[in-house]
Amino acid sequence: MNFWILGLTFISVNLDFFFMLIFLLKKYQLRQVMFGYLLGNLVLLSASYFIGQALATFLPEWLLGILGILPIYLAFRDDDDDDGDKQVHSPVLNVFVTYLSVCAGCNLAIFLPVLVGQTFNSFLITLVFIGALSLLAVWLIHLLADLPAVSTFIEAHGDKLMKICYIVIGFYVFWDSGLIHHILQLF
Repeated sequence: MNFWILGLTFISVNLDFFFMLIFLLKKYQLRQVMFGYLLGNLVLLSASYFIGQALATFLPEWLLGILGILPIYLAFRDDDDDDGDKQVHSPVLNVFVTYLSVCAGCNLAIFLPVLVGQTFNSFLITLVFIGALSLLAVWLIHLLADLPAVSTFIEAHGDKLMKICYIVIGFYVFWDSGLIHHILQLF
């Protein structure tokens, strides 16, 4: 388990949602946003892990390295997956549903290749790590939300930075799975 890649993965799949968190924090209490965001991250992370485990049962690890194409594809995809704020009665549920509607596809596509092949104990450590990053991210965004420079930077460079992160993650998955080594052995 590589905590740097997990951290980079978390940041890259959530970079666009960090901007949405600014709006959610202005609308709801900090603890409500934290809990809804944490719940969304843990649900999508768990789905990615269990889907990856199912695939690993039938396919060799080096072949699963092909899943690294998913983050690279997302880096070059131009459509926006910002579906806006979904209205639900509970603030926590509203944050959760908003997060799922905006980030489900990317999170599953990015975390699936990163988590495939992890043991259950490693996955539990990953859940704690990503959970802590989720809470830290909301808290930091809460502190930074009123700074105009932050909003301006994310609007100007957030999309490019997210795409670079996706490409790095994709190539890491290729390398870590042994796919590149396997291909090189063919020659």
